[in-house]
Amino acid sequence: MSEFLSALRSGFGFLTTIPVGITMEGIEKLMKHIYLFPVVGAVMGLLIGGTGYAASIIFPPILISVTVIISIYFLTGFNHIDGLADFGDGIAAHGTKEKKIAAMRDTAVGTGGMIFCVIAILGIFSSSLSIAEIDTLSLPFALIVAEISAKQTMVTVAAFGTKLHQGFGAITVDNANTSDFVTGMVFSGAVCFLVLGIYGIMALIISQLAGILVLNTANRNFGGVSGDVVGASNEVGRLAALLFIGGVSWMLL
Repeated sequence: MSEFLSALRSGFGFLTTIPVGITMEGIEKLMKHIYLFPVVGAVMGLLIGGTGYAASIIFPPILISVTVIISIYFLTGFNHIDGLADFGDGIAAHGTKEKKIAAMRDTAVGTGGMIFCVIAILGIFSSSLSIAEIDTLSLPFALIVAEISAKQTMVTVAAFGTKLHQGFGAITVDNANTSDFVTGMVFSGAVCFLVLGIYGIMALIISQLAGILVLNTANRNFGGVSGDVVGASNEVGRLAALLFIGGVSWMLL
């Protein structure tokens, strides 16, 4: 039980900006319980969704959406969107896999990375706005589903990917397996269904398909998965879930 709790605490230290303290020993314990990623996502979804709900009492929909974006990156940090930027730079680079990997590992952000990040942020903004304009009370539930989906997408990519090189990405991929994927999906599916019913399940499934797309793209361009790819999958998974929920909201209007 103590190892489980330590892993859960480390999950918040590893995946969020919450100052719970984190050690290498704690990270190692977390990596043995990677299925806990969606649990962290559920808590973060509650916090982000609560912030969105509080904003809806005061602000119009467009400012609610801005508040949601600020709260997402305030609470989850910039590591994952930095991974998306690096992933975008690698995809945009021309040449061999080695050149693409070098572009992905370059600390400078290039055009590909900037475009990927702009698309992700605009996607969150537009989908949150569309949901808030239709029903502000449904936005917190959508954000819970989106954050759970994002973290489960990381588990999916890690479980079915092969490591590209050493680092946190390699540790994640080495420790993730099919049982982590199944356990994470069972938890994620149950919570998403409780929150948004069948649409929550559909959003989760679509986010995982988006994660598989990220994985296949990484395999094709780099030959494997790195920490940047896992981080990018978090952003892509969240975006896919929110875009689906936003689209459904408009269709049901």
